[in-house]
Amino acid sequence: MSDKIEKSIELNQSVSRVWKAITDYQEFGKWFGVKMENQFIPGSASCGQITYPGYEHLRMEIIVQKIEPEELFSLTWHPNAVDPEKDYSEEPLTLVEFRLKKTEAGTLLSLVESGFDKIPANRRSEAFSKNDGGWAEQMTNIKNYLKN
Repeated sequence: MSDKIEKSIELNQSVSRVWKAITDYQEFGKWFGVKMENQFIPGSASCGQITYPGYEHLRMEIIVQKIEPEELFSLTWHPNAVDPEKDYSEEPLTLVEFRLKKTEAGTLLSLVESGFDKIPANRRSEAFSKNDGGWAEQMTNIKNYLKN
């Protein structure tokens, strides 16, 4: 198993438009399926209630790492933290990086989530598998969101 998930999608939108969709906390929530409660600020946590069907009972917390305008947005989080009875706070976080690059057709959005080798062995494989599938779906979600 790899330590990282890599996904990319070409979007027929300007870099500025894609950047806003991933870094504006309200827009991010619309395509990602979470009602974020506060702006994304480097070094700060941002939380929200998940609105994705079947997961509405969960809250999501991310810690914004870097915001390099129209190039890089990164965050850390607990991957596949879906058991409301479990305290994940002592587990290591994975790093999620969104990178944007201008193309002839619009924007190439690349995503890398890394750090799975640090996740406890009993959770690692499932966390990787679920997030791999989840990111594939999120690439479609942002594409559909930006069509509107």
